[in-house]
Amino acid sequence: MDVVKRVHVVPVGYEFDRVLEPIRDQRADLVYLLEHDSDATERTEVDGVSPEARAEYHEKLHSELESVVPEVRSRRCDLHDVYAVLGSVTTIASTHADDSVYVNVSSAGTIAAIGATIACMDVSTDAHAYYVEPSTYAHDGKAEPSSFGVEQTETIPTYPIESPTRDQVAILGFLREPSAWGGFDDARTAPPKKKDLIEYARDCGLSFMADRRPPEERASEDKGAFRVLDAHVLDPLVEDGYVTVESVGRRRVVELTEQGENAYRAFKHKLTDGA
Repeated sequence: MDVVKRVHVVPVGYEFDRVLEPIRDQRADLVYLLEHDSDATERTEVDGVSPEARAEYHEKLHSELESVVPEVRSRRCDLHDVYAVLGSVTTIASTHADDSVYVNVSSAGTIAAIGATIACMDVSTDAHAYYVEPSTYAHDGKAEPSSFGVEQTETIPTYPIESPTRDQVAILGFLREPSAWGGFDDARTAPPKKKDLIEYARDCGLSFMADRRPPEERASEDKGAFRVLDAHVLDPLVEDGYVTVESVGRRRVVELTEQGENAYRAFKHKLTDGA
């Protein structure tokens, strides 16, 4: 029988007690540290903290955590990008679908907090957000952690939201990659038609096309396939602002929006974990 692990996910800013104490108190079995990833800032200040202070802080935090937790893993993540944080948290939570996953939303600033909280709202992500209230705040986060002590740890109430389905994420990925539909870097062809999406869905065995007859068995154009595509994929994606569908001559072409690009980044793990 598999043992359920207590997994903590912690974006790492410049906190110490707010990271360590909840993990110690809840006797976590595994901790993921989301550490800021940006090559351009490795030799410069980040949020006012020098590279030397940042390195010393990370080393001390790792050392303390490893003394109280059986396993600590680091994952690079752009903590200044909401969707990068969202994607990292949902991916980790998906990997640990059978474990109890807790996410610290108070350890790395506002942007990371937003991404982590939204991740916990996703109905396909069974993760619990928590906020740590410190005893005192530091006067100068450049020379010391941003706060000291822990007053209390509170579970954050979240409101369920629906993320894109696996089929919808697959279509976003198809639209994102020009070579998948004949586009080119310098001279892209016209955006793909709905027919292109249907053919891609059949080739990949996407579930919304699973019960449709293959082209060679159809006596005429399968108009029902277009209705299924609209109902299960395109209409929800258009409503969420992830794609646009426009008429160009007699063609109905589909294009990915910037919001759709971000959604793909956040939920692409669904293509590998079967969610």
